[in-house]
Amino acid sequence: MTLALLVTGAGGMLGQALLTRAHRERDVAFAGGADRKRLDLTDPFQTRDVVEEWLRVVRTDSPSHRPFVVNCAAWTAVDDAETQEDEAYAVNAAGPAVLAATCSAAGAGLVQVSTDYVFAGDATEPYDVDAPTEPRTAYGRTKLAGEQAVRSLHPTASWVVRTAWLYGGGGPNFVRTMAALERTRETVDVVDDQVGSPTWTGDLADALLALMRSNAAPGTYHATNAGSVSWHGFARAVFEELGADPARVRPTDSASFVRPAPRPSYSVLSGRAWEEAGLPPLRGWREALAEAFRVEGDALRG
Repeated sequence: MTLALLVTGAGGMLGQALLTRAHRERDVAFAGGADRKRLDLTDPFQTRDVVEEWLRVVRTDSPSHRPFVVNCAAWTAVDDAETQEDEAYAVNAAGPAVLAATCSAAGAGLVQVSTDYVFAGDATEPYDVDAPTEPRTAYGRTKLAGEQAVRSLHPTASWVVRTAWLYGGGGPNFVRTMAALERTRETVDVVDDQVGSPTWTGDLADALLALMRSNAAPGTYHATNAGSVSWHGFARAVFEELGADPARVRPTDSASFVRPAPRPSYSVLSGRAWEEAGLPPLRGWREALAEAFRVEGDALRG
């Protein structure tokens, strides 16, 4: 059976990576992308019409295709969401609800990409998929609402995949910011009291394809590169990949960078459910970073 994919948020970092991977896979018959101009999640009529038309084309080609909508679109401006929660909700919760209802009615699978921000971020061990959710930001609240809508409206064929600390060559992210600062500053101060799992979009894209090929039960999963590190340690690793002295990255604490939305002190997600479903674990974050620079180093350097 071949896969047919419609990737929303196709202009974003993860959407670009997923389409790049999908286009070179032999078992992917269709891999279409819809950016915000084509599919605006805040417009329920457009969202429904685009998905239904795409499914019509897919099924006309072959009824044996296994269709999935992969929702990579999101309001990710974490600080702005604190004062624009209604706007963030429209993208992160109301939009996925329309996708879920449409996919359920039409018989398509839905993969909803979510975030570590649905948790409080104060744990001391990796969060399992069934750990209590307690978002402390507007962004986290809206993403959790999106998860709940998707699973409620399309329980038989929806998969929520939480991830964290994404970077890649297709958009703004921490790695590209550090590369820019390495060129322009003698030293850089980076917090060392926030810990997570840096995750390359290339590896996450491969993981999402593996999920759609599998027989994993509908539900919630975590997918990040393995291991954990502080932002300070991550920045030092980026400097190493740039051939720069990592000692130029100096440690500081979160009190030095107060923001409207509090950042989690601990964002590590457990991959236990992912591996128990028979899905291949993602490699370690440090190995992934080296591969990311090998594959798309020019884009990461900016």
